[in-house]
Amino acid sequence: MLVVVVFTALGVSEFLNMMEKKGVFVYRYFGVITGCLIPISVYLNLGENYVDMETFLIVLACLFTFILQMVRRENSQDHFISIAVTLLALFYISWFFSFFIKLKFLPNGPLLVTYLILVTKFGDVSAYFGGRAFGKRKLIPRISPNKTIEGTMLGLLGSVAASVAAGQILGMPVANRFLLGLFLGVVGQTGDLAESLVKRDCQVKDSGGAVPGFGGMLDLIDSLLFTAPIFYFYAKMFMK
Repeated sequence: MLVVVVFTALGVSEFLNMMEKKGVFVYRYFGVITGCLIPISVYLNLGENYVDMETFLIVLACLFTFILQMVRRENSQDHFISIAVTLLALFYISWFFSFFIKLKFLPNGPLLVTYLILVTKFGDVSAYFGGRAFGKRKLIPRISPNKTIEGTMLGLLGSVAASVAAGQILGMPVANRFLLGLFLGVVGQTGDLAESLVKRDCQVKDSGGAVPGFGGMLDLIDSLLFTAPIFYFYAKMFMK
């Protein structure tokens, strides 16, 4: 829970900082504190058997996001944008990343978390080095000028390979490992492109400098933000 909270705090802070540089008014401290409370509420419910506060906290966050805009003194024309950006940070980063805690408390939770990280990040690494070595054709240059079709294909291959290898410890059939690795690879790279879209719109290269050599925390976890909730529901519905 502490790892998720720290990563969330840095990710939300970087996201809101990019929005401020773009000229959008945000309540950064409110966003960071509320973003940290969401994974804490998930943990208190699942790990300490307290009442489920997750949904209630999300509703309160939405309510106070509107209230904060109502009490702003200046007569601004960007209330809608500011509300949308704040809520996006809470859902896209804080809530989605909290699904790692939900995964942890499923049966074989630590193995599920390990499997997901291996499949997602091995795909990232394969796409990065594969693109540098073999990349020639641009994937979507208007969003990410450095990503190539060759790198993307090798990234998917990396996710599949990691899934086939790591899925064995979960007792998954080979066909399931292959298909799930391919699906998580596509979702992970979509998450990477989603963050690239945000950075491109804000005209920044990295989300921050929290992780030397990688950029910001959001650059590190972007592919996991979508794979975590999707894999959680897959595990919940289909894995025994």
